[in-house]
Amino acid sequence: THMSFLSRLFGRKPTQPVANSIVAFDAQSIIRTMPNGTQEVVRWDDLAEVSIVTTDDGPFTDDVFWVLSGSSSGCLVPSEAQGIKALLSRLQELPGFDNEAVIRAMGSTSNATFVCWRRDAGH
Repeated sequence: THMSFLSRLFGRKPTQPVANSIVAFDAQSIIRTMPNGTQEVVRWDDLAEVSIVTTDDGPFTDDVFWVLSGSSSGCLVPSEAQGIKALLSRLQELPGFDNEAVIRAMGSTSNATFVCWRRDAGH
């Protein structure tokens, strides 16, 4: 199932409710803070892929998650997290960021993954 994909990626299922999650970033890293205070951090210079995972759990639970994958770390950010709009604006500055993938993901109501950006192997 799709949740097992998320569990494999992050060692756990996304916990509900997630609306109280906060995502912030600075010049070095992106930080997601969960309601219980736990933090997930991925450094910009380690960021390898940005994707959006959609589930069929909506519309009453958060069914869209941003997956920020690094080689040694990662963040799973619910689309309802505080600060997501600012983060999206920053992600859109990444060279080659695929806005069409974002639009397709936002229209998805099934279990799917949309890759928005991958670090070019040549960089």
